[in-house]
Amino acid sequence: QLQPVESGGGLVQPGGSLRLSCAASGFTLDSYAIGWFRQAPGKEREGVSCISSSDGSTYYADSVKGRFTISRDNAKNTVYLQMNSLKPEDTAVYYCAAHWDQFSTVQAMCVNLWGTWGQGTQGTVSS
Repeated sequence: QLQPVESGGGLVQPGGSLRLSCAASGFTLDSYAIGWFRQAPGKEREGVSCISSSDGSTYYADSVKGRFTISRDNAKNTVYLQMNSLKPEDTAVYYCAAHWDQFSTVQAMCVNLWGTWGQGTQGTVSS
């Protein structure tokens, strides 16, 4: 069963950092594009960053460019989202999703919210 599992959320002050992890349960992660998405209270879910299964191409939402970095460690079957210079507006539940990307791009995955979702992890940025 395809089931991503998120971890690493928590409470951090503005300007701080968090690293989220997305582990694969029941599947081999390197066969799928992996995306990070978030949903803030009262807002729609949005794509934050996605990474392809093959060539490592990435996509970032404009709101996180230069602050967030997505990476994958196939040996550990894990994808990471390093979040630096965090702002209160980054507060959200963060989800990772796996998507078979043979016929699509990572941008399309992120923009269209494609994938099989995990349960999410809360990230809160507050002083």
